[in-house]
Amino acid sequence: MTAGLRELARLHGVQAGYRGNDGRMHMASEESLLAVLACLDVPARTPVGVRRAVAAAREAPWACLCPPVAVAWGGAPARLDLRVDGGAGGAVHVRLTEEAGGACEWGTALADLPVVAAEAGGRRVSRRLRLPADLAAGYHRLELEAGGRTASVQVIAAPRRAPAGRRGWGVFVPLYALRGEGDWGAGRYRDLAALAAFVGGLGGDLVGTLPLHPTFPDDPSPYAPVSRLFWNELYLDIPALAEFSPGMLVGAEATLARLREAPRIDYAAGQALRREVLAAMAAACQGAREEALRAWAAANPEAVAYARFRAYGEANGLQWPGWHPPARDGRLPAGACDPGAERYHLYAQWCAAQQVAALPPLYLDLPLGVHRLGYDAWRHARAFALGASMGAPPDALFAGGQNWGSPPPHPRGVRVDGYRYLAACLRHVMARAAALRMDHIMGLHRLFWIPAGGEARDGVYVRYAAEEMYAVLTLEAARHGTLLVGEDLGTVPAGVRGEMARHGLLRMYVLPFARTEPVPRECLACLDTHDMPPFAAWWRDLGEGERDELAARIRLRPADPEAAYAACLDLLAQSAAELVMVNLEDLWLETEPQNRPGTAAGNWDRPARHGLPGLTRLPAVAATLRRLDGLRR
Repeated sequence: MTAGLRELARLHGVQAGYRGNDGRMHMASEESLLAVLACLDVPARTPVGVRRAVAAAREAPWACLCPPVAVAWGGAPARLDLRVDGGAGGAVHVRLTEEAGGACEWGTALADLPVVAAEAGGRRVSRRLRLPADLAAGYHRLELEAGGRTASVQVIAAPRRAPAGRRGWGVFVPLYALRGEGDWGAGRYRDLAALAAFVGGLGGDLVGTLPLHPTFPDDPSPYAPVSRLFWNELYLDIPALAEFSPGMLVGAEATLARLREAPRIDYAAGQALRREVLAAMAAACQGAREEALRAWAAANPEAVAYARFRAYGEANGLQWPGWHPPARDGRLPAGACDPGAERYHLYAQWCAAQQVAALPPLYLDLPLGVHRLGYDAWRHARAFALGASMGAPPDALFAGGQNWGSPPPHPRGVRVDGYRYLAACLRHVMARAAALRMDHIMGLHRLFWIPAGGEARDGVYVRYAAEEMYAVLTLEAARHGTLLVGEDLGTVPAGVRGEMARHGLLRMYVLPFARTEPVPRECLACLDTHDMPPFAAWWRDLGEGERDELAARIRLRPADPEAAYAACLDLLAQSAAELVMVNLEDLWLETEPQNRPGTAAGNWDRPARHGLPGLTRLPAVAATLRRLDGLRR
């Protein structure tokens, strides 16, 4: 690797190497660095191209008056560095428009601003402008003119810390697995409400589940959603909707029975049945309900765009990068697709929004990525680097590394956009989230990029402006009263957990990964996650020495899984952890996982062995949760 390429990578936030879980430094190949730089819109395929790109990257900060984003923490004034010619004079004109609509203007002499950096013998300098203190929390727009140049800046005024929680506990289950009486082959939003009532009756604070965003029927992973801005119509309680009539199911009785009895969730058949019934209901929506639907659509233009995207894709193929322009450019005009299909998707989202709004506050999950052929990647394309995928480097569990398939956020694209897309995703999910798990929180700091066509081992890390994204997180969390949990499992760069603590995010403590570590206070503690075997399977497969080590810690000689589970849960319950989450399926010592990372089939489709209302009649379930509640209190 040449020194020039290494410098070019550094200037664009691309790490030329990383320290793996094995403790060794792993250096990226020139091919990988060049491919990732190309994804960042940096063409540098030859030595001459690299030299020119280095020169352009060094000049880039001076090509604009100031950065596109500034953060004002906790009422302190934001500081903005203006890049101007060293001899430039005159006035700085500033106009600040607050999110609430108020505006103020002021001016100052450029020469009165302190110099904080200089280059080229002082011919270019950075002068620091301090913005007013005690800005109201929110997103404000700053317009600047200085030294003959202008700029527009997104000012994020945010609390330093997310809201604090209180010592509590909850129960976790994937919604698709939570079968209820009269379901259509998968859990429904109403089943979450029923479980929350059961858990609350035992003293619990929360019910948690996997991401509830829409997915493609042939790729039901909740971590590859079509969009992070909408809810999944799969979970609708259709008979509870005003337009439903039992006659709409005439001829579908056999399909419905098969869906209910199937040992695995049949997403394709289930979605097809729902589509047929919901389309008929959408056509039957009239009168006051039709007026309400129109009003909701007018207030939610993004939902109209989503409905058109889904309808257009059904007619023209789901590979939107192959659509003819301008259809592939994130906009579709009225009349571009079948009106019946568009109405179905709009109606389904309206109904989903209503049913989710009626749920109690939940512990929800915001996935890191989106499906690369989905709505978000199409509509908000400049927020993504579509020529790469996110993943993880090789480690002891995955010798070849992991490729998650989703396009990574574009570091410059999200900044130039003022993080509007991220804020919209957070607002959508936080509207119903008492607590929110941020998938792969390390992604605020850096992400492992895998160039298209490459293997996971060919990936490299790319850095992000973490402080700015923490500001969006804490601002939205404060507005919604949402407790934040950062999923910090795996390779965690130095400093990440310190930043999480500084901004009030709980870390995750998973006992199998931290058997000898004490349970910290600022954490969510649990015995397993959706990507792990359930507790009983993990205990069964432990080596004898490992089992003895853990048994000594929980003051239990090696015993059966039931006694071990009770002792480990007691350990977490009595700990200082702010929140303890219990996997519902562990309560009856399930051994089959919901997901096997790195495998292609048999994931995200297994119903829980006990559904509602059956599990509420299992004495061991209520007894375990009552004991947990007593120990927590």
